[in-house]
Parts: sequence; C-alpha cells; structure tokens
Amino acid sequence: MIRGLYTGASGMMAQMHRMDALSNNLANVDVTGYKKDTSISKAFPEMLIRRMNDDGLYKMPFGSMDTAPIVGTLGTGVEYNETFTVFSQGALKQTENPFDMALDGKGFFTVSVDGEERYTRNGTFLLNDEGTLVTKDGHPVLGLNGEINIKKNNFVIDEKGNVYQNAAFSEDPKRLVSMMENEWNDLELIDTLKVSEFARDRYLKKEGNSFWKSTYESGEAKQKQLGSETKVIQGFLEGSNVNPVKEMVKMIEINRAYEANQKVIQSQDSLTGRLFNDILRA
Repeated sequence: MIRGLYTGASGMMAQMHRMDALSNNLANVDVTGYKKDTSISKAFPEMLIRRMNDDGLYKMPFGSMDTAPIVGTLGTGVEYNETFTVFSQGALKQTENPFDMALDGKGFFTVSVDGEERYTRNGTFLLNDEGTLVTKDGHPVLGLNGEINIKKNNFVIDEKGNVYQNAAFSEDPKRLVSMMENEWNDLELIDTLKVSEFARDRYLKKEGNSFWKSTYESGEAKQKQLGSETKVIQGFLEGSNVNPVKEMVKMIEINRAYEANQKVIQSQDSLTGRLFNDILRA
C-alpha cells in the first residue's frame, strides 16, 4: 500500500520539474535567440506481477516451466533526469538595422565576457564609443582576429560572416545591405565573424543573458564553416523557438497530471487508513 504513496509523490515531482522548464520558456518567449528547455524524466525499474496461487514448476519434455503466470508489470514511479535544451531554428524577423544579425542554421556567435569566450544566438549588436562591435551588455563580439572595429553605417556582412568596409559608400544602411554582387570587389575585408559549433551542443551550460558556456561534455568550440548549412543574415534577428500556444496546452496537461497524482496519494492514504482503523481493529 505504501508503495503507491511514493509512486504518486514521484509523479508530482516530475510534473513540478516540467512546470519549471515550461514557465521559464514562457518568460523568455520574446527574448532574441532563446532556445526552449524540456524537462526529461525516466522511469524506475518495473516489477513483474505473478499470480502466486499457481506457484510451482511444471515439467515438460524440454525442461521445467514456471507455472506462476505473469499478470503484468507494476510501475514504481519516475525520477527527474535532466533539462534538455532544444536547439531548433527560431523564426527570422527583419529589422533593417545593420547591427542586427541572425544565424540561419547551427552555430553560435562568439563573445568575450571578462576575457573568456561565451556563445550566443542573440545577434542584437551595437557599436561602443571606441567603434567596437559589442552586445547590448557591452561585451565585444569576436572575429577570427579578435575584437571587430568598424565605422558606423559603413560596413556590410555577407552570408559567410565576412565584415567589409568602405569609406566611399554613403551612410544609408539599406544601400549597404542591398548591394549588387559586382560592388563587393570595392570593399575592404576587415575581419570574419567567429561562429562556433560543438560536437555535443546539448551539454552546453546556460549562463543567463542569452549566453552559453562550453563544458567537458560539450567539447571545445570549433570554427563553423559558413555559407552552406549556416548563413549570417544582416538586418535580421532570430526569435525564440518557443510556441506560446503549445506551451499553454502543455501547462494544462501538466496541471491535470499533477492532480491525477494527488488523487493517487489521497486514495492510497484513504485505503491505508481503512486497513489500520477498520480491518486490523476487527
């Protein structure tokens, strides 16, 4: 009887972890480049249930056979395993701001935070007073040669992450973004965005402010080859991959599952009370 209490309690804990991940997703639905989390649970080992009144062995020409037939299996509850980040592509939104950039495909922008590399999908960049391309929090965006220094409204970035600049061009950002192919030869290559990838990106650690940190399990960052599977798109931002409608449906599902486990515990408590107060007393 007591086993049912622990089974119901483990189910309630699993739903609590699911609700924590879902609530965090809904809170960050408007954050640029946010990737949703999913709580993963695993079941405890199941137990075989046999009809014990048929216990014994039956001998046959090929050997002996257990005569206690299997009725089925008995679940023993679940436990929290991990919170898994889903790195699916978010929708691209056009902003026409030359400092906004999005990655269409796998990979991460590389940023320097207190002298250490961090990785992000949030391409909301700007220029600081020194002319360095930085995040909205002031952290420098890295290229293959280090920090990227450019002139305001006088640069363009192609799909391969190459940063070009030409002082002869006008300060109209739309003109830079929509340049014809034959005009690229007149530009000076400043640097190339450092876009990183990982062998096992599911093990990256979230640090807040849209940053990820590499871990031993994720492996070291490697330079991503751009232009085919992954492209840099200037003047666009990547939205989060959270679907608020689906998340709200999941929230209703979690609440119902939580209530069902509550009723399991209430039923087990009621049956245990009857066992001790009525049956054993008699």
